[in-house]
Amino acid sequence: MKYPIHRHAIAGAAAATALLLLSGCALTPLEQRPALEIPSAYGEAGQAAVSRLAPTEDPGRWQPASPADRQPPSPWWQVFGDPLLMTLEEDALRANPDVFIAMARIRRARALASRSQAERLPELDAGFGPTRQRSSGASAGRGDGAAASTQTLWRAQASVAYEADLFGRVSSSVAAAQADTARQQALAHQMLLLVQADVAGTYFSLRQLEGELRLLRDTVGLRADAAALLEQRVSAGAVASFVLDQARAELFAARAAQLALEQQHALALHALAILLGRPPAGFALAVQPLQAVDVRLPAGVPSALLERRPDIAAAERAMAAENERIGVARAAFFPSLSLTGSLGYESAELGNLGHWSQRTFLLGPLVGTALSLPLFDGGRRRADIEQVRAVYEERVAQYRKTVLQAFGEVEDALAAMRLLDARIVEQRGAEQASSRVAGAARSRFDEGDVDYLMVVDAERTLLGNRQSLIQSEGARVRATVDLVRALGGGWQAPGAGG
Repeated sequence: MKYPIHRHAIAGAAAATALLLLSGCALTPLEQRPALEIPSAYGEAGQAAVSRLAPTEDPGRWQPASPADRQPPSPWWQVFGDPLLMTLEEDALRANPDVFIAMARIRRARALASRSQAERLPELDAGFGPTRQRSSGASAGRGDGAAASTQTLWRAQASVAYEADLFGRVSSSVAAAQADTARQQALAHQMLLLVQADVAGTYFSLRQLEGELRLLRDTVGLRADAAALLEQRVSAGAVASFVLDQARAELFAARAAQLALEQQHALALHALAILLGRPPAGFALAVQPLQAVDVRLPAGVPSALLERRPDIAAAERAMAAENERIGVARAAFFPSLSLTGSLGYESAELGNLGHWSQRTFLLGPLVGTALSLPLFDGGRRRADIEQVRAVYEERVAQYRKTVLQAFGEVEDALAAMRLLDARIVEQRGAEQASSRVAGAARSRFDEGDVDYLMVVDAERTLLGNRQSLIQSEGARVRATVDLVRALGGGWQAPGAGG
């Protein structure tokens, strides 16, 4: 059986089609990256600590610069050639709590993006059940006091609801959610990089402290032997008793310094255990004092930093998300079209519910209108736009700040490496000279040419120079780690994949 199509229905369908053709007229402003002064080269680059490599050195290589949220974390720590460090880094990536937090935030952002994407599609529902209603006589037009009627209706129906994206509200919301997801991805890469750098820095601090502890243990042993020898000389009347007191004072001072270093070592070991996701109790590493590490890295050009650094990528995605939300806020000033309808069966008897004659349908909203146009809201929507614009301007300022901080961190690391190289050269000379002075002072004291105070001063100077040299070598390798972190990772050891 054919049913005639009413001309009003045709007109309504044509109007709806015309409105649908307007979908995608997005009101999002054209995104513009803020103007930045990007230097052509780092001011600290070109120094011996960075670019001058011996002919036999293979410094490894950099991955080509690519956006940080698209490149997998690179095993840059392999360049140090320490097997234990490689194992610790892999353990940290598997068990560090901050890594789990970052991964959970990525999953949350992706779920929110999927939810926003779902708004592009219609929503379908189905239902079945009875309703029982009692209506008064007045509502039926029979006047007050008339008998009321009670009715039970069985319904089985499906409903559909769809919002036409006339002015890009939905598409802008989806784009903002996708930018948020990309931002969380970049922040997760930044967290991975920070965890990796913290593990390497803490590990090298631990090795430096072990080198200092070995030095102090040797010093304590030598001073204990010296005090025992002087005690014999005092008993024999060869030297005065105050000389023994000086030797014992130096012995006690060395033991106290050793205990202070042991405390620092314990704290560093605990910190490393936490970075690895392990309880500090029972965590230990075999003692392996720091060996001199001379790894030289090419800093590249500053413009590559804008792509390589994960935090810069995250700041850029944050700007993009807020820019899309401006479009969402602007769309609130324009009409919205909601297409709804339901189709099913309705019957007073459950047995008759499936009969074709009991079919029912509704096109359009049950309450209100399909097409709504906002007229007056007291300025709430305009305030919403101003709020979103202010947030966008904040993101722009944060982006500029992140870029400037990144340039500063690279320059700091380059300066530290350059100056520490020069400092280590001077300290090695000082250590060698003070070693000769201490040996000469001991010989002259044994011969009776000088008093013991000169021996004490010479040995104290030697200990200080040796300890400063170990500390500088530890600072040098940590500065290398800081440079890798400042450059956004990307370091590949020779032969590593990437």
